[in-house]
Amino acid sequence: MTGSVDLAGMERLQYDYSSALMPQDRPDSFTMWRYRKLLPGADGPVRYPMPIGGTPLLPAPALRQTLGMPRLWIKDETRNPTASNKDRATALVIEDGLRNGKDTITTASTGNAAIATAFGAAAAGVRAVIFVSTDCQPTKLALMAQAGAWVFRVPDGYAAAVDLSRGAARTFGWLDRNTGANPLTIEAKKTVAFEVWEQLGRRLPDVMIAPVGDGPTLVALDKGFAELVSCGLTTRQPRLIGVQAEHCQPLVRAWLGMAPGPAELDPAATLADGIAVVRPAIGDAVLEAVRGSGGAMTAVTERALLSAVATLAGEAGVGAEPAGAAALAGLESAVEGGLVDRLETVVLLVTGRETKAGGRPAEPSRSAVVETLDEVQRVLEGNR
Repeated sequence: MTGSVDLAGMERLQYDYSSALMPQDRPDSFTMWRYRKLLPGADGPVRYPMPIGGTPLLPAPALRQTLGMPRLWIKDETRNPTASNKDRATALVIEDGLRNGKDTITTASTGNAAIATAFGAAAAGVRAVIFVSTDCQPTKLALMAQAGAWVFRVPDGYAAAVDLSRGAARTFGWLDRNTGANPLTIEAKKTVAFEVWEQLGRRLPDVMIAPVGDGPTLVALDKGFAELVSCGLTTRQPRLIGVQAEHCQPLVRAWLGMAPGPAELDPAATLADGIAVVRPAIGDAVLEAVRGSGGAMTAVTERALLSAVATLAGEAGVGAEPAGAAALAGLESAVEGGLVDRLETVVLLVTGRETKAGGRPAEPSRSAVVETLDEVQRVLEGNR
C-alpha cells in the first residue's frame, strides 16, 4: 500500500500498481487472501481462521434460456461462511485488528453485516458489539446473540445505530467495521471484481449489477475493476448498475435528479431490509462510480424482488433473500429500459440468503435497548 486519496468523502487506499500484484496461476479453488498484494497488511501469515471468498461464478443455463441471455452469470456470494458478501469486509477488518492487538469489534447493521461480524469475531476470539434498529428481524437478532455478540437495539433506527457504533469505536478504542467508514471494508469487497475477472478467463463482463444500500459493495466493485486497469491487466471497466427497492430508493432518486418522497424513503415497507438504507453512508461515491462506468441506478418493486427470489431458486439453484436477489430484479428492469442488451456478458451479484438460528436459545442478558453510549457502557460493565 502506498497511500490514500479522498474521493466523494471516502478514503480510498492506493497501491504501487503493476501486473505483478495479481497472481499468475489459475487454481481450481481459492480464497480472498489470494489477492493479498492488493490488500493492506500483505506480510505475514493470515490469522483470520475462516475461509472467505473464492465464491463460484455460475452459468445458470436454465435461467439463461428463460431470459434469452446466453452470456448471463451469477456471482454467488451466499457461499461465504455466513451466507453473504459481508463476510469479506468482516474478515479483513478483524485480520487488521488481530495484528494490532484489538479485542473488540463493533458495527451497525440491518442484519447481514452484524451476523458476519458476530460469527467472525467468535471464530477469531474477539468480542463483537452490534448496534441494530429495534425493528431488526428477530431471526437475525437470534443469530447474532447465539454467536456470542452483544446486541444493542436502537429505537431511532439504523442511522442512529450507525452513530452509536461509530461513537463507541472512537470512545472505547474498538475496531470500527462500519460499512463505508472503514476503508478496509471496500478493500475486502473489491476482491469480488478480481474473482469475476479471473473466473471469466481474465476478461471483464460488459455489465455488472449489484444491490445498493449504504453503497460500499458497488463502490468496491468499481475500485476493483479500476485497479485491474491500473495494473495493466485490462483496458476498460464494465458498466455498473445499482439496484434499490422502490420503497427505499434515495440513490435512484438522486441519480434521476429528483427528491424522494416519503413513500420512497420507507425502509419498513420493503422486504429487502439489507438494502433499506435511508441515509447511504457513501452515496456520493456510488453515484460517481455509476456515472464513471456509464451505468445507471434502478428501483424495483416488491413483486419483482419476490419473483427474483423464486426464479433464482427454481432456475439457478441459488437461495437468496430479497435484498440478495435484487440484482436479478434489476436486470429485468434494465433490459426493459434499454440499459442492457440480452447478448451482452452480464454478471449478477447475489449478495446473501436467509439464515436462521438453531439449537439452544441465545442468552437474553446479552441484548438491550439503548439510546446512549453511557447505557452501553453500563450494560457491558454490569455483565463482566
